[in-house]
Amino acid sequence: MKQPDAKDREILSILSKEARVPMKTLAARVGLSRSAASERVAQMERSGVIRGYRADIGQMEADVIRAFLLVTLARTPSMGILDRLAGYAEVRRVSSVSGQLDLVVEVEVASIDRLNGLRDAIADTTEVQDLTTLIVLRRDIERSG
Repeated sequence: MKQPDAKDREILSILSKEARVPMKTLAARVGLSRSAASERVAQMERSGVIRGYRADIGQMEADVIRAFLLVTLARTPSMGILDRLAGYAEVRRVSSVSGQLDLVVEVEVASIDRLNGLRDAIADTTEVQDLTTLIVLRRDIERSG
């Protein structure tokens, strides 16, 4: 396939933001006939420039609260806290980080009460000096792989 020209890049820009835009609307916005725009899209699909269309799904689970627990340890290293965190089913990921914090703990819980209970249990350990909780309101960008 030929390199994408300015019209192709304009089409790609629109499709990357609005994958479900009607072909008639897309054509009008880029100043082409419907058949010309449709042929350009089909050619880019065949050549692999357009590999697919996707739905960007927001958080759907109404009964899941995600949060980050920012942990400062009394001293490092402290392997005991990692063992303790691994024992909680709600803990999804623990990352050791540099800087003022020592650990970033990602959790998923069913309720604010459970988040508070988990937070309190972790904060009450002798290894933890300080703990800050950040509740995730929305995930704006999420990539895997």
